[in-house]
Amino acid sequence: MQLPPLFNFPKSQLQCYGESVYSTASNLLSSCNTSQSPLDRLISVVAWSISTTRPAIFGVAPYNPILGETHHVSKGNLNVLLEQVSHHPPVSALHATDEKENIEMIWCQYPVPKFNGTSVEAQVHGKRQVKLLNHGETYEMNSPHLFIRILPVPGIDWVGNVNIRCLETGLVAELCYTSQSFFGFGGNGRLIKGKIIDSSSLKILYEVNGHWDSIVTLKDTNNAEERVIYDAKEVISGLQAPIVKDAQSVWPTESALIWSELSQAILNKDWEKAREAKKALEERQRELLRERETKGETWVPKHFTLSQSKEGDWDCLPIQKWVPSAPIMTL
Repeated sequence: MQLPPLFNFPKSQLQCYGESVYSTASNLLSSCNTSQSPLDRLISVVAWSISTTRPAIFGVAPYNPILGETHHVSKGNLNVLLEQVSHHPPVSALHATDEKENIEMIWCQYPVPKFNGTSVEAQVHGKRQVKLLNHGETYEMNSPHLFIRILPVPGIDWVGNVNIRCLETGLVAELCYTSQSFFGFGGNGRLIKGKIIDSSSLKILYEVNGHWDSIVTLKDTNNAEERVIYDAKEVISGLQAPIVKDAQSVWPTESALIWSELSQAILNKDWEKAREAKKALEERQRELLRERETKGETWVPKHFTLSQSKEGDWDCLPIQKWVPSAPIMTL
């Protein structure tokens, strides 16, 4: 169900997912490839993974993407493509490739809300993969969950356990995102703690500590040496919005096009026009669904294949090996 426009900020959830990958002021992703040892590469993947966690805004939410909506943006050699591959449940797929660094990224994720009386937890189900093709390494990880506290003090934060595992080396990072106390008072929020483990010996090699929205440090368990692996100020401050370089080549399914009328109305605070634009979009989607049902057609994603396991988990695989460069670019 879509929220009234007053509670939306003018952006699709697909754009938010995409921004967490391409909107960075430093190139943490290329460090994943250039780091010399398997352990250094895991540490680089941990830092990059933390960078995809972005502060959320309480009281407003992005648009729920429509079926078949896409978001396609390039940043340097990194080309990022997202598609909304299912509407019920709302499954989003991401494929990103960097041919220079020989990196591939595949995400498949879908939020499942849990209501707890005074709070809502949007559990982000699904899998994220980062493949460092030069090293023959695949890193699998999950996402933290979004915790929205309504009472006693309203707030929003990322919480939960994130495990990052290299399938080939057996190196594992176990991270825990924690919020401030239930009452919303005292303590520092946005904490991250964790450890890096060699799963073959179960030896803890490093401890991870800090705040994911500021500084995260790594402590060597052998000699207690500590170093900064992530500085949010360097990575996610002063970011610029993507720019359309070739309007003729933008797909009609692009998020910015689909939601342009509604977004403009929200920016202008023209709530009547915003309601009309949103209603028109929703009615068009219902009309397309009725047409498919009448013809007995099943909607098929254009850029991914979608499958579901016996356990009910969704998975997405990209159809193309490399994501083409996009008509929308960001610096």
